[in-house]
Amino acid sequence: MLSQLIMLCGFFGLVLVLVYSINRAVLLFDQLIADGQSAGVFIEFTALTLPAVIRLALPLAAFAAAIYVTNRMTNDSELVVVQATGYSLFRIARPVLYFGLIVALLMSLLMHFLVPRSAAQLALRQTEIARNVTARLLTPGTFTEPIAGVTFYIRDLSPDGELFDLFLSDTRGTEDQVTYTASRAFLVREADDTQLVMLDGMVQTLRLADQRLFTTRFAELSYNVGGLLAPVAQGGRRASHLSTWDLLHPTPALVAETGSSAARMIADGHDRFSQSLLGTVAALIGFATLMVGSYSRFGVWRQIVAAIALIVVVKALETAGLNAARADARLWFLTYLPGAGGLVIVWFLLFWAGRPYLFKRRPATGVSA
Repeated sequence: MLSQLIMLCGFFGLVLVLVYSINRAVLLFDQLIADGQSAGVFIEFTALTLPAVIRLALPLAAFAAAIYVTNRMTNDSELVVVQATGYSLFRIARPVLYFGLIVALLMSLLMHFLVPRSAAQLALRQTEIARNVTARLLTPGTFTEPIAGVTFYIRDLSPDGELFDLFLSDTRGTEDQVTYTASRAFLVREADDTQLVMLDGMVQTLRLADQRLFTTRFAELSYNVGGLLAPVAQGGRRASHLSTWDLLHPTPALVAETGSSAARMIADGHDRFSQSLLGTVAALIGFATLMVGSYSRFGVWRQIVAAIALIVVVKALETAGLNAARADARLWFLTYLPGAGGLVIVWFLLFWAGRPYLFKRRPATGVSA
């Protein structure tokens, strides 16, 4: 049973990761290619997002594996035979528990090490690319749109940074639309800004009110291209980039750097431990729910729906506990509410499944005169 759970968890996890990664990759590909990035940057960004994707998919895969294996073994009467030998449901649940602990170890590795480090590296690389003007604008032979309403084009780019045959269209104005063309241009970096110096060109201004076109030729014109770039986030690390130890022991310097509160950081640190247990709870809930009830020709769809509803309840407990802990640092223990509540639900379901007569109405017995 344990081997089947591990194998199917890997299968479901792979499917979920692929589906989610493909959706993210399409958006990421459009964004990076539009910014003039190479395929290597796309692969790097995709790899850095994988730990966060796996963290989301692993508990769902564990839940689906527990549902599938339990249902198949029940239909094949394997669990019935095991119960007939005298094994209790708590004893039969041991392989599921061991499987859940394996998932918890993998989740701990992700939550405490891989996800924070990959998120920090991804944020660093995004900042570097956002500050790279040549990657955002200087793509020879391609019309790029750095921001909505602005189109930029250059025919060629020399090794020393000289631009040839430049075209810049700015249609953001509500009264005028401006088009710049130049035979040559240079990018000049200043303190916190970037100027585009155009040589031997023309400015065409279209007044929208009466559709009149005005042209002005120039020998040299400077244009601020800092507004064409997405604003680069300034400041230090985010709370999600910190190690678990730093989150559990926030200093005034870390609070100022992240812009978060001490209570929120402590709650997020404990939440990493709580998240590691969700895979175990999900697998046990999937197993225990399917053990409740008797055989039905219509299958176990009611138990599966009930299991999904219980997962929703656990997630609701997670949200409530985390919000309360973020509001008050003294309530940090509420971050473990979904794990504790889930285990209580599992115990109750197994107790109920082993004693199906508890909630059945007993027939009334009458005494004849």
